[in-house]
Amino acid sequence: MAAKKRPTDWRKRFAAAKGPHVVMLASPFAGVPAGASMLISSPGEIANYLARIPQGETRTIDRLRNEMARKAGAQAMCPVTTAIYLKVVAEVALTDLAEGKPLDGVIPFWRVVTPDSKVAKRLSCGPDHVAHLIALDRATGG
Repeated sequence: MAAKKRPTDWRKRFAAAKGPHVVMLASPFAGVPAGASMLISSPGEIANYLARIPQGETRTIDRLRNEMARKAGAQAMCPVTTAIYLKVVAEVALTDLAEGKPLDGVIPFWRVVTPDSKVAKRLSCGPDHVAHLIALDRATGG
């Protein structure tokens, strides 16, 4: 009989991630050309970016990647780790909400993760709840 899969401890994954660093690509990767400098960020850096987006506003994942890469002095930001770390940040926020933290007390991942995104489809809450969080954020924002 196969062992039962334990639920992911998202806070542990958040804390265990390596710090942000820039690598030079020897070969093309996920749409980033060979020779480009690419930022591998971290859940903490992504959470900091999300927290700075004003309430009621949104950004695209592409804009997040471009702005964070530029700030780090890189030509691109890894799209693969960006999606993974967005999920980690979102799951920590969802855990915080489930534990009773108010909406304005958690990292507002819904300001970048849209209901139609691949990230939203992979979240434990599903795309409909992401849409609900966006509506709440806009209703209580500016």
